[in-house]
Amino acid sequence: MILTVEISFYPFNQDYIPPIKWFIERLASYPEIERRTTATCTQIQGESQQIMTLLHDEMTAAFEKYGKAVMVCKFIPGPLNLNYQDETEQEA
Repeated sequence: MILTVEISFYPFNQDYIPPIKWFIERLASYPEIERRTTATCTQIQGESQQIMTLLHDEMTAAFEKYGKAVMVCKFIPGPLNLNYQDETEQEA
């Protein structure tokens, strides 16, 4: 089954940009998944077992490296068009 996940990472760190960039780069290292990063989140998509395994591994690595953080995830079963844009956004 294909799984789509939207992730927002909030490190408890005054200098929060480097941990976020580090986490996104780690997600980008998985060629078997589709990834899209926006200003507020990163979306990943792939086989559900691969997605759940990489989330476990990368969340653990992030907590071990940076300590306390909040990860907000939305799980959507099935594929989504990660390049979708609302027509009103295209006009702006």
